[in-house]
Amino acid sequence: MEPNEGIKAWQWVVTVIVIIILIVLGYYMFRGDNNTSDVPDTNLSATSTPAADANEVNRVVVADQYPGNIAYVSSVQLANPGFVVIHKDDNGKPGAVIGSAYFEKGINPGRINLTERTVDGGIYYAVLHADINGNKVFDPATDLPLKDSKGNEIMKVFRATSNVTEVKG
Repeated sequence: MEPNEGIKAWQWVVTVIVIIILIVLGYYMFRGDNNTSDVPDTNLSATSTPAADANEVNRVVVADQYPGNIAYVSSVQLANPGFVVIHKDDNGKPGAVIGSAYFEKGINPGRINLTERTVDGGIYYAVLHADINGNKVFDPATDLPLKDSKGNEIMKVFRATSNVTEVKG
């Protein structure tokens, strides 16, 4: 008996089918999702509360800082343009607004001029708010706080203290 040499036709067919399946699977696994849109949601009313989409990232980073009339924001990340609003403490929750600044979509550092100086030992809140009407002017009645996927307002608590540990780099 003579052994069969070479690849038979059915082996070629199976090999081609396996290669096609691998190419199709690879395409679907690595193509990414291109169905996102940068068009802002204009259906938000003054009574609705903007919430973060699962694909959106909104966050604010504020460190403890020296007392004064400026609040420094290390980083604010917004899925859509909005505001960082500084609130005084009201028994463990955000109280009166003492400053706000408009930020574009993306990641940005910034500073916020305050209408009232922060005091040594005071607790403050940097809260993210949506720019509902797109006018770049903060209005607490219409520009509502942004919320995370669990329904919590997106904010960072910080202190005004003259004993700030300076971090460089």
